[in-house]
Amino acid sequence: MYLSTEYKANIFAKHGKSAADTGSAEGQVALFTSRIAHLTGHLKKNKKDFSTQLALQKLVGKRRAILAYLYKKDINRYRAIIKALELRDIIK
Repeated sequence: MYLSTEYKANIFAKHGKSAADTGSAEGQVALFTSRIAHLTGHLKKNKKDFSTQLALQKLVGKRRAILAYLYKKDINRYRAIIKALELRDIIK
């Protein structure tokens, strides 16, 4: 999947500090979430695409690791991004 520069800048502007702030945890989680949604849709149509399935599992793991980092460092930022992206609270 190719993401255009404008689409990425829009994600980072909405969830990060600015459109150029590509390193913030919130921006990374938002970008991973959009990619996960796209790959999930692809896998619903192509059930035997195992390379995409592996890529999806890796992305979910990366997103979970960043969310775990946010949970440890700043619980308020964690709760804000979970609410904004409508994700389940995976850290107990």
